[in-house]
Amino acid sequence: RAALPPPPARMILWFAAAAAVGGSLAARASRRRGEASGEQVPPPAARVALLSTDRLDWDAKLSFAALEAAAGSGGTLVRFSGTMPGQVAPRALLANASVLVTKELPVTAKQIAALPSTVELIVEAGTGYNNIDIQAARARGITVCACPAYSTEAVATQVLTFLLAFSSSLHRLQALARDGNHAKWASVGDMPHFELRGKTLGLVGGRGNIGSEVARLARTFGMRVLVSSRTKARMVGAEVVTDVEELLERSDFVSIHCPLNADTRGFIDGAKLAMMKRSAFLINTARGAIVDEAALCSAIKNGIIAGAGLDVFSNEPLPKTSPLWELICSQDPRVMLTPHIGWQRLETRQRLMSLVADNVRAFLREKPINVVN
Repeated sequence: RAALPPPPARMILWFAAAAAVGGSLAARASRRRGEASGEQVPPPAARVALLSTDRLDWDAKLSFAALEAAAGSGGTLVRFSGTMPGQVAPRALLANASVLVTKELPVTAKQIAALPSTVELIVEAGTGYNNIDIQAARARGITVCACPAYSTEAVATQVLTFLLAFSSSLHRLQALARDGNHAKWASVGDMPHFELRGKTLGLVGGRGNIGSEVARLARTFGMRVLVSSRTKARMVGAEVVTDVEELLERSDFVSIHCPLNADTRGFIDGAKLAMMKRSAFLINTARGAIVDEAALCSAIKNGIIAGAGLDVFSNEPLPKTSPLWELICSQDPRVMLTPHIGWQRLETRQRLMSLVADNVRAFLREKPINVVN
């Protein structure tokens, strides 16, 4: 891990950063003049600091060739692991970075204010970007980009995995076999065990890429699909409802696909859970804080809903004090938790790095894409 240099070295880095800003502006102006006159000009370059290597490449199987190529022949790629929020600015300074790449790393207004003036672009290696204060970045003149659609197939598959497991009590039967309860394992008994054809899947905020793919997959199993939306705009193969309460009341499975913002934080609370069928299951692969986890645990314990499959949590990693652990540790078969793995397949992560590289390359060409601020 890179450490903050001592004060004398820090001063040298500050001077280097200031020189780099001037050099970057001069290089851009020179490139524009050269392009305008038809001259051959060198491709633009970037100094990229990847702050979340451990969040992306924990198995050392990921290739960073695309990002290295996007930085350009005169550019650099410096990879950091274990970056804490307070280390964002020091590590940006240490790398003399013009581009920062983050993955679910909190980048607050305070940290953005402390960034060296060399930083021109922040790329969030993910679809959601609620971890970055985009208003503060805009005020500093820093562009923020995200990477939409990289995990569409992977996360949709995660949703269907939960759905299929619940419909066949797969996890319950595995638990009985593991515990050596042969008699109960040999009979489904009163465990949920049903066909998906004719069942209703409700997608809360499911008009995006992932929700649309989940809907497509669900239809292949003969399921009916409801999608909540503020408008009645049509969606192929799904019934659009503007009243989320109606969706909750009618669905056998409810899957969350809306972004996390001030309107959706805690949106699925005790009152909304009580609107669901007692036989219904909740699935969340979007953002954990959309669901009131304490209310969810209470609803499951009291039989208000049949169960829940969660791949995301209000705080990650899931703290030991979370009420969800009580259900898991008691081997409650109505709950399945996975540690935010929906996007973690190797193919998905490699696609993500290609999209990060595309964002960097487009920005260097002064035609930024996937800008969120």
